[in-house]
Parts: sequence; structure tokens; C-alpha cells
Amino acid sequence: MANFKKFSVSGTDRVELHDNLGLTGAEISVNFLPAGAAVPFVHCHKKNEEIYVILEGKGTMTVDGEKVELAANDFLRVAPSGKRQLSASSDAAIKYLCIQVKENSLEGYTMDDGVVGE
Repeated sequence: MANFKKFSVSGTDRVELHDNLGLTGAEISVNFLPAGAAVPFVHCHKKNEEIYVILEGKGTMTVDGEKVELAANDFLRVAPSGKRQLSASSDAAIKYLCIQVKENSLEGYTMDDGVVGE
């Protein structure tokens, strides 16, 4: 069995990668909202923080009533209890990754966890 799995995403509004890549420690989704559109609900989580990575475009994330402006190359972490809703700007679409992981579950960082190959 291979120690990797590859999957390509194209032409869709939302793709969750947990099944496509066999993820076991995180959920990652690739998302697209056209100009003027918004995620149709406000939500929070019980255990998982979310990291939003803005790939293209611009928009606004409202967290607990506070608006945060977002643009390409921005990263935003939202705590599990933060009530959030993402909207694309009225004049630009937004493409983003959402990475969801259990809060406080990281036991090591790259240098702590990495092992030099043979």
C-alpha cells in the first residue's frame, strides 16, 4: 500500500477531502463563493478549530458579530465556539481552503515531528 494519495479538484463550489485523501487527523475542504454570495448559515463547532486560507478573491468573515476583511493570501483561525459566517465581497468571488482540526491536539511541530530520511 502506498504512503500517499493524490486527488485533484476542479470546477466545483465545495469539495471535502477526508474521503478523497483518506484523511485521519484533519478535515480540509476547497470552497468557492461567487461575488455577493455567502455561506447560508452561521455555525460554530464543539471541538474543532478552523483555519481559513484565502486563495483568491476577497470577502468578509463575521465572527461573534465582528467583521474581518479577507483577501488572497490571508489566513484566519477561528476557535470552536466562535460563531462564524463567510461572505464573498459584492464585487469579487472568493476561493478558500478550510482546514478543521481538533483544538489543542497538535503534539509536535515540523522540526519536532520530522525524521530525516535514509
